[in-house]
Amino acid sequence: MNRERPALTDLTAFAAIASHRSFRQAADELGVSASALSHTMKALEERVGVRLLHRTTRSVAPTEAGAALLERLRPILTDLDDALGAVDGFRTGLRGTLRINAGESAARILMRKAVPRFLAEHPDMHVDLVTDGRLVDIVAEGFDAGVRLGESVPQDMVGVRFGGPARFVAIVSPRYLKKRPAPRSPSDLLQHACIRYRMQSGKIYRWELEKRGRSVAVDVQGPVTLDRDDLMVDAATDGLGIAFVPELAAEQSLASGKVVAVLEEWCPRFPGLMLYYPGHRHVPPALRAFVDVLKEVEPEVRAGRQSKKASPDR
Repeated sequence: MNRERPALTDLTAFAAIASHRSFRQAADELGVSASALSHTMKALEERVGVRLLHRTTRSVAPTEAGAALLERLRPILTDLDDALGAVDGFRTGLRGTLRINAGESAARILMRKAVPRFLAEHPDMHVDLVTDGRLVDIVAEGFDAGVRLGESVPQDMVGVRFGGPARFVAIVSPRYLKKRPAPRSPSDLLQHACIRYRMQSGKIYRWELEKRGRSVAVDVQGPVTLDRDDLMVDAATDGLGIAFVPELAAEQSLASGKVVAVLEEWCPRFPGLMLYYPGHRHVPPALRAFVDVLKEVEPEVRAGRQSKKASPDR
């Protein structure tokens, strides 16, 4: 049936009244008088041919038809606000907070180039970068984007790769090697003190090694179990044993000679990090701008690291 479509302002007024369940509060939000809203609602109900609100002297509540309309109308108005916000961002510049959840190693990469460049280009923005070993539900926990290994990213997300290939490295202090010969194969690890890693699930990580297509998972033993890469590097530096950590976490200690790499032929590189965000909704202007910056700095990140390829969290 053909029917003249209600004005957007009328639908917005209805949504405000039904959400607040108050003409006065809706009027305050919209900057109009309560009597004007009352006339608007009367005209809207006449146009759609059905009562949308129950009114008494003390309360306002949507009818069954009104509740159904409100449920469908809310996401439409939200999408419209997002679209207008995206356009407004080109006029006024970006403002607000961009929330990103990332593992420790990924956060280090972002802080080297992408975040400083983004803030320099958009000085009214604030970046809330949360480091977390868990693979969180970024939508449920209020993040705009997450950063993890590509293989860990949910399939319904849009992803942007950055940072180049990644790998884990087995590291040990020269002091430790004065007492024990370096391992030459994964099986040799069973004769060594190793620093174990506890995953967020509570399980102990089995070292995953690979050489020429042959994969081996080793359940190492040792004097200490930790749940942070930086602590594992410290433990290896102090001579407590061999640690298996993201290369980025260990690169400074490797460069200074505090630790050395062993079993390097068993530590191949693999596709690295991915920034990801929901693919089913409008991309906020700030996130779109951050993705653009990430793509801009990608060549600089790769050139700066060269052989020191970064690696993600487990």
